Amino acid sequence: QVQVVESGGALVQPGGSLRLSCTASGSIEDRYFKGWYRQAPGKQREWVASVAPGARANYASSVKGRFAMSGDNAKKQIYLQMNSLKPEDTAVYYCKIGPSAWGQGTQVTVSS
Repeated sequence: QVQVVESGGALVQPGGSLRLSCTASGSIEDRYFKGWYRQAPGKQREWVASVAPGARANYASSVKGRFAMSGDNAKKQIYLQMNSLKPEDTAVYYCKIGPSAWGQGTQVTVSS
């Protein structure tokens, strides 16, 4: 069972950038689903971006063009590069690898 830990969340000003990391305890294989989700206060968790096996990354319309997923299987990490951040991007961000490996989340706050 793969376990994952997110990191990189911080307080950032609108228009700023952050890169979130998700580190897995075991190997990350190309055949695994990899995704990022977020949950804002008082809202349900929502999908942000994901890569299905053999496919290209897909992004929610709210982040498309601003966020980008990448990964390094050798380092057992996946990343979420977030640019042009907006206050509405404020949320706890979670990564998911495979069918059920969720992290504990990392807080991103976009505020001046």
